[in-house]
Amino acid sequence: MALTRRRLLIGGTLSAAATALAPAVSTAERFRPLLQSGFSGDDWSSVRSQFDLTPEYIHLGLFYLTSHPRPVRQAVEQLRQRLDRNPFLTVEQGMFEPGYPKYYAAVTESLGRYAQVDPNDIALTSNTTSGLSLIYHGLPLRPGDEILTTNQDHYVHHEAIRLASERSGATWRKVAIFDSYDAISADQITDRIKMAIGPKTRVVGITWVHSSSGLRMPIRQIADAIVEVNRSRAPADQVLLAVDGVHGIGVEDADLSALGPDLFAAGLHKWMFAPRGTGFVWAKPDIWSRMRPLMASFQWMEEFDAWANERSIQPPARAALFSPGGFQAYEHHWAVPAAIEFHRKIGSRRITERIHLLNAQMREGLSKMPHVVIYTPAAPELNAGLVCFDVKGLKAEETVHRLLSKRIIASTTPYRIPFSRVACGIMNTPEEVDTTLKVVRSLA
Repeated sequence: MALTRRRLLIGGTLSAAATALAPAVSTAERFRPLLQSGFSGDDWSSVRSQFDLTPEYIHLGLFYLTSHPRPVRQAVEQLRQRLDRNPFLTVEQGMFEPGYPKYYAAVTESLGRYAQVDPNDIALTSNTTSGLSLIYHGLPLRPGDEILTTNQDHYVHHEAIRLASERSGATWRKVAIFDSYDAISADQITDRIKMAIGPKTRVVGITWVHSSSGLRMPIRQIADAIVEVNRSRAPADQVLLAVDGVHGIGVEDADLSALGPDLFAAGLHKWMFAPRGTGFVWAKPDIWSRMRPLMASFQWMEEFDAWANERSIQPPARAALFSPGGFQAYEHHWAVPAAIEFHRKIGSRRITERIHLLNAQMREGLSKMPHVVIYTPAAPELNAGLVCFDVKGLKAEETVHRLLSKRIIASTTPYRIPFSRVACGIMNTPEEVDTTLKVVRSLA
């Protein structure tokens, strides 16, 4: 008889009494009642009340790390209690035992519905940083291959590319996608990336929404340009589009198929309001089949069975093989469906409209101040949930410090040249935007 994880770990000794502990419904269904009382997705004040934020402050930095809304806090606590009361059976049945609903399957199913993709094409990670590393180290790069990125991407994106290139013998290069912040256009960005693609380029790595400026990249347009490039290339020389999507998902339309990337990484503890330490990578199935995992997984039992029975893994590899194994903060990972349900009850389109409305109000107000320089594009299709600016005569750190003295939490952009930055989310109000503008106006 083949050696299975169940026989190895518990030897078939679970009693019938243990079966009674099995969850009767899926994880997503179990968390849905948490949203049924005391919360109206149609009322923004009701939505705001779900966040346990200090009321004395105006919170304009929650894109950095979110406050968990009440349904997510309750889901985490519910799972923590389950784990504390019976950790072995909760993990063993919820992950490995046949015949029981699987927690991680509920997570990928929820994300699949939200992003409108096949859940079997989703690998789960702890954050964007690990997701980008999974992508670049997992791709079968060869000596002489090239990764093309931009001069505007974040430190962790560039480092994932650099480290993967050094390991594989590939090279990497940055392209400047604009010359000045007041002359950014989708066509220029797309043309510069397309023109920079060389014969050795195998991956283009870009960011959906830049935390440096608030620029929202024209991903679909760039994807279409890469499709044109690939028409004249052999299959082995095709260019892939990898996207860091952490500041876009939860704000913009999450239909990844329509967006156009080949690989997509994002953390979920920012605009998605999911538990801290959660994220995912999506890739097309043919790309997963060519990639190489970085470590053992606990979510694709074919890998364990192959090891246990001393045989090779049977192709094709699926996304679950790339989800890092080992013991995790399960109460956080498994509560992701509660965050997806929170979004669903409010409505993704309403969330997008609300975030854009508040940030447009902020940007428009700042644009009327002669002592303020704005770096975020004005065109709605080129901005999202961030507004980056500077007050003339003040360093970005000093502007943020003065706002904080008035109990307004802003941030600076963590780049070579820092800017002041504010981000309005669904927990903010038009009145808070007006108050912030009044304080910035006083800094003249």
